[in-house]
Amino acid sequence: MNAAELERLTPPGWAWLRRLPFTRDEAMLALLAANEFFMGLDAWLAHGANGTLTLRELIPIFFGFLAAAVLLAAGWLARRNRPLASAAASAVFLLSIIVGLSGAWFHLSRGGLTRAFLWKAAAVDLLVWAPPVMAPLAFALVGILGISAAWPEDPPDSGELVLPGGGRFPLPYSKTRAYFYLAGMGVLAALISSALDHARTGFAHPAMWISAAAGVFAATAAVVMGAAKRLERGDLYTYVGAMALLIVIGVVGAVYHVRADLAGKSVIVLERFLRGAPVLAPLLYTNMGVLGLVALLPSRLDAPGSPLKNG
Repeated sequence: MNAAELERLTPPGWAWLRRLPFTRDEAMLALLAANEFFMGLDAWLAHGANGTLTLRELIPIFFGFLAAAVLLAAGWLARRNRPLASAAASAVFLLSIIVGLSGAWFHLSRGGLTRAFLWKAAAVDLLVWAPPVMAPLAFALVGILGISAAWPEDPPDSGELVLPGGGRFPLPYSKTRAYFYLAGMGVLAALISSALDHARTGFAHPAMWISAAAGVFAATAAVVMGAAKRLERGDLYTYVGAMALLIVIGVVGAVYHVRADLAGKSVIVLERFLRGAPVLAPLLYTNMGVLGLVALLPSRLDAPGSPLKNG
């Protein structure tokens, strides 16, 4: 798909996207820095619920807060020294992948899943009731997304990422398509995490089914945007609508979780918020919706035409 075709798809009312003072990669890095902070906060709330914190449980907490600080510093440095900023951000994101994969393994081990046969029904129960496997994997997903954002694509639309030191890493598709695929993976991870949490209640509330259906719809829309060779304007509107739906459902879900933790009372009991419905969990949908919309931003400040410039 060429730039002229993408220009045809871009609604005239979206011209303001080309006047933003930041690029898609810069917006993505800022969003991921916020993600690292909130993942550290979420780890603190989840791991601190039992009143004791082991070294393993402290690692994602301190890493999340420290990673957010380093990434914000790298973002400030990027306009002055992009290679150094990319190297610093890449190191943080590589560590984020390691922290995420290690955390997922620890959660699997603690839940007994590493010793269970996955085809046994007992393993399904363990997966539902064990420490959430998808939560640490969020660190890994942020790491993969971050590396994609930290390494510039040159020439544009080529899929050739320029690594720190001048090396190159070729993608099988353009960076924009990669963002759509990663957004689809992120929505799928949020969907699985939500489904496992809601399975503990047997999907007792109809809204739980709505969130599951919205997750399937949004993940499909993101993958289609990345895979389709030709898109119509309706496809673009569908994708934006799917991401907006995720944002709304995430906020509404957080309100439902707060209400469940309050249990109909006006008194806030911290213990219920630590051990009850996780308040931050639904906002993962909101986060992925925002991330999916960031993928539509122009890849360069001087990029003419479409918010899907590198499609």
